[in-house]
Amino acid sequence: MIESERLILRPWLEDDVLPFSEINGDKEVMEYLPKCLSLEETVQFYKRIVAEHNTFGYGLYAVETKSDGRFIGYVGFHNFDFEAEFSPGVEIGWRLARKHWNKGYATEAAKACIDYARKHRLFNEIYSFTTVCNHRSERVMQKIGMNLVGFFSHPSLPIGHRLEPHVLYKLELRVKTLA
Repeated sequence: MIESERLILRPWLEDDVLPFSEINGDKEVMEYLPKCLSLEETVQFYKRIVAEHNTFGYGLYAVETKSDGRFIGYVGFHNFDFEAEFSPGVEIGWRLARKHWNKGYATEAAKACIDYARKHRLFNEIYSFTTVCNHRSERVMQKIGMNLVGFFSHPSLPIGHRLEPHVLYKLELRVKTLA
């Protein structure tokens, strides 16, 4: 479990699936992703998240507010291995219910995840990426101290798809020593 001032990042519970499905079905939340997810697709995603956490000991954490204990989405790490110059690697990402946007929760939770990764020496670097038109997520990347590396065409999207062009950010988690 990871705590920040207002949030708890914790393992997933089966009770998170229905509110997660509502988030994944919200057209505004999913605006910069290929499509909204059905309940069945959300269940499959939930199972992949839990499996990845069980395999690596970290992953996309369920986020709840300390004030009321409600599930509001996820923030955390995902191992990616799609065809790209910088792959494989670890991504930091987030998806929160729309009613919890513009409160600083994504930034707060992402910073807590980064602190946790540094403290536990989970990996040396993390990436984050999104379609070039997703300025909200890009702003979170900047606020958590990530640096723009460049741009790439996401290989999972068809050539010419409106979401294909992506920005790529990176953050070094360990200070490199001179040897």
